[in-house]
Parts: sequence; structure tokens; C-alpha cells
Amino acid sequence: MLNALVAYAAEEGEAHNPLIPAWYDIIWSGVCFVVILFVFWKVALPKMQALLDQRAAAIEGNIAKADEAQRKAEAALEEYTAQLAEARKEAGEIREAAREDGKKIVTEAKDNAAAEAARLTAAAHSQIEAERQSALVSLRSEVGTLALDLAGGVIGETLSDDAKAQAVVDRFLADLEASEKAAK
Repeated sequence: MLNALVAYAAEEGEAHNPLIPAWYDIIWSGVCFVVILFVFWKVALPKMQALLDQRAAAIEGNIAKADEAQRKAEAALEEYTAQLAEARKEAGEIREAAREDGKKIVTEAKDNAAAEAARLTAAAHSQIEAERQSALVSLRSEVGTLALDLAGGVIGETLSDDAKAQAVVDRFLADLEASEKAAK
């Protein structure tokens, strides 16, 4: 079969050039081309143009929406930044007020502690003074009794006169206090 095709091509090859088509092929190809071009021009091209116009409008709409969203985002960011700055300022004011309150509380506590310490010190001094007076009274009576017993033992008599004995004891204690003050 291959031999038959080669033989047929050799016979026709001498009379006809295979690179140049026949005139009826050129005419029918031209008619088909014009019909396809007409259909494409009237049907497909307007639909394609409408589709491209719709896509362009959609893209432009999306770009406008994106620009609007960008503006809103920038406005929201500025508002957020302003609110954040205001919050930081308020936090600083609150911290400063808390520090001032803390200082006041510490000062009040120190003042209260100093007043309480002064009150306790005064109470302790008054208690010490009362105990000192009580000790002096007790000491006077005991020293007086001992002095009278001692004096009675020295002179060999019992000193039972209370007024006289009290006068002797008071004079002895006064002399003792005077000698103590002179030593200081």
C-alpha cells in the first residue's frame, strides 16, 4: 500500500505543486473564513466585550470597595491609637493618684503610730510615776518602822509615840534626800 501511495504521488507530483493549493480550496476556505469572521464579529465579539466590560466594572467596584475599606481601617487605627494614648494617660493619672494616696496613707499611719507611741509613752511615764510614788510611800513607812525599831534598840526604849516617831522619820528622810541631791 505504501508503494501504491508513493507511485500515485509521483504521477501527480510532476503536474501539480503541493505547496500551492487548488483554486477551489482557496475560494471555499475564503468563504468559510468570511462566515466565521462575520459570526465572530456579530455574536462572539459583543458577548466578549460585554463580559470584559462587566469584569472591568466589577474590578473597579472592588477597587473602590478596597479603597473605602482601607480608609475605614486607617480611621479605625487612628481612633484606636487615640484611645490607646488616652488609656495610657488615664493609667498614668491613676498610678500617680495611687502613689499620692499611698503616700498619704503612709503619712497618716506614721502620724497615728507616733501619736500612739506618744500616748503609750505618756501612759508608761504616768504609771512609772505612780509606782514610784507608791514605792516612796511604802518605803517611807518601812524605813520609818525600821528606823524606829533600830533607834528603840539603840536607846533601849520603845518609841511608841506616833507623832514624834513620824517627825523623826520625816527629818531623817529629808536629810537623806538633801545629801543625795548634794551628791549629784
